[in-house]
Amino acid sequence: MRKSIAILAWVVLVAFLIVAAVQMRDFGEPKYDDMDQHFLDNSQIDDETNNVVAAVLFDYRGIDTLGEATILFSAVSGVIAVLRKMRKVKRGVESG
Repeated sequence: MRKSIAILAWVVLVAFLIVAAVQMRDFGEPKYDDMDQHFLDNSQIDDETNNVVAAVLFDYRGIDTLGEATILFSAVSGVIAVLRKMRKVKRGVESG
């Protein structure tokens, strides 16, 4: 049963990767849509910045960026907590 689930998961993953690779656009040929053009035209007016990337990252998508930073902080905090716990356990075993 476990082997058939693993094989099914592998087939689904490979199928997903193949579909994603087939649907990728050609390199060097970006497709702009209305939103991209809006950012290029209005970032200096809306955000008073010449850097369109910074305008999108911090102003237009600020909440999303804050969420990503929160997740990264939580992950680092979790790893540090686990490593500290492992060090305490290791010290307790060596001294005991």
